Amino acid sequence: MKRTTLGAASVLALTAGVAHADYALTILHTNDFHARFEPISGYDSTCAEEDNAAGECFGGSARLVTAIEEARADSDNALLVDGGDQFQGTLFYTYYKGELAAEMMNKMGYDAMTVGNHEFDDGPEVLRGFVDAVEFPILMSNADISGEELLADAIQKSTIIEKNGERIGLIGLTPQDTDELASPGPNVTFTDPVAAVQGEVDKLTGEGVNKIVVLSHSGYGVDQRVAEETTGVDVIVGGHTNTLLGDMEDAVGPYPTMVGQTAIVSAYAYGKFLGELNVTFDDEGNVVSAEGQPNLLDAAVTEDQATKDRIGEAAEPLDEIRNEVVAESAAAIEGDRTVCRYGECEMGNLVADAMLDRVQDQGIDVAIANSGGLRASIDAGEVTMGEVLTVLPFQNTLSTFQVTGDTLVAALENGVSQIEDEAGRFPQVAGMAFTFDPEAEPGNRVSDVMIGGAPVEPDTTYGVVSNNYVRNGGDGYGMFVDAENAYDYGPDLADVTAEYLAENSPYEPYTDGRITEK
Repeated sequence: MKRTTLGAASVLALTAGVAHADYALTILHTNDFHARFEPISGYDSTCAEEDNAAGECFGGSARLVTAIEEARADSDNALLVDGGDQFQGTLFYTYYKGELAAEMMNKMGYDAMTVGNHEFDDGPEVLRGFVDAVEFPILMSNADISGEELLADAIQKSTIIEKNGERIGLIGLTPQDTDELASPGPNVTFTDPVAAVQGEVDKLTGEGVNKIVVLSHSGYGVDQRVAEETTGVDVIVGGHTNTLLGDMEDAVGPYPTMVGQTAIVSAYAYGKFLGELNVTFDDEGNVVSAEGQPNLLDAAVTEDQATKDRIGEAAEPLDEIRNEVVAESAAAIEGDRTVCRYGECEMGNLVADAMLDRVQDQGIDVAIANSGGLRASIDAGEVTMGEVLTVLPFQNTLSTFQVTGDTLVAALENGVSQIEDEAGRFPQVAGMAFTFDPEAEPGNRVSDVMIGGAPVEPDTTYGVVSNNYVRNGGDGYGMFVDAENAYDYGPDLADVTAEYLAENSPYEPYTDGRITEK
């Protein structure tokens, strides 16, 4: 099938058939919520209550409850679904696992959800507990779970939901490489998404269902391939790549993105938006109109007070985690910006070493951390999780990708390009060494780049780990945006650092000359 993208003229052409259609459905959707029960800042991280009161925050469960209620009030036929990855991302998940997510999703009245890769972060047991706690079906079509007794009778490939007298077929989809991204265990095998979806479409249509929605935690690119290479799919609700679709800034495509007659939608991540697609089907189940947008949950959306109170109550035990002793440090770990933004520093080495240690067995050669992400030092003695979170408060995740040696050198040049301004882009590194001359012209300051003890090769491809902020172009690292094999949704950087400290306790802070000034 030839891939086509629906433009304005096509929308009008489709809409012209509405008079003959007999079924309108509003699909409300979220994806990649990642335990953001509290409001988030404009940088997708924790937002202080005083900032929230000042109208500077987004999302949070209390706003989401209001937005869903208002959207339902505007539609007499709404379906609420989630594209996966409710798990992982804040202390709420660390403490409650899937329990609070289940409570909130039940409160909001979700109709179905697909399994995201992070739903497997703590293995089948935690996922099963979540499945048992929710009051709606959890779907996953492209996995053989018959050998995993915890899941075999708990997760369906597809389901049928009746809305206003019509049957809607829902199919779940999970990343094919989930076994590399999470911890599903040896008894779960993931398969090709196209074949899996087509198999369920054929099953559903055989049962007389002609309106089919795929809940796909597989990424925007895979969603387009599924739409192009299958028949019978009407709507794909996406997830996994945190894709924003629409006509707003930072959107990467239209909402919906049309591939043939299949409408693809996605609503970014972290509860910042509530997606709303209004779709009309004709008597044969063909999509004749599909339009809508992700609705921004900003200060204009009033927080539901009962939900806000409940999240506040749930937050109280998190202080126990913040006070948890995770390791000891033999000496103070220097992380002050006046040190780390001008050269190699102890905190930079700790964080970069921790990043590289976590993923080195995945073919990763070097780590790059932006010094602006290091917000404090740590005193000698006991190290608490609260201290680690003070150093790394942004809920950044590990990102792995591949670039050439030339690109790595360009990244280092960017990192030292504004050193005179104490810029947060200064690079802390592991697995590599370099020299810089702060007196030289920006773009020509870096020399003697070594990787694994050998000079960098301009045309050689290297595996890199950084954080999702840097990988997506933050702090001027735009050269990483188009990196190959990028995956931005690894574990939280604070968790990785805390675990590395624990493994090396008592930790000995150090510098070793990996960054030198000419």
